[in-house]
Amino acid sequence: MHSYFVRNKALIDEIAFRNSSLQAGYFILAARALELDCGPMSGFDADKLNAAFFPDGKWKVNLLCNLGYGDPSQLHPRNPRLNFEEASVIL
Repeated sequence: MHSYFVRNKALIDEIAFRNSSLQAGYFILAARALELDCGPMSGFDADKLNAAFFPDGKWKVNLLCNLGYGDPSQLHPRNPRLNFEEASVIL
């Protein structure tokens, strides 16, 4: 596989971003298993965050995630969800 990635920065970046997203999902599942509330976020200024926390450029932000214990009395009711038949197609 080494030759597949050599001198292919675009491929390296694409796969690294996808894998980091999967790892973030595992992180959230583990935190929720420990009964922590999670607030994953996107839509922030990644360049500013990278400059502040990763100035050497070795790492880049993918997403932010708040962790903690929320106040259950402040939760909004869950919005309705589609049932399986409405949300999927079996091929």
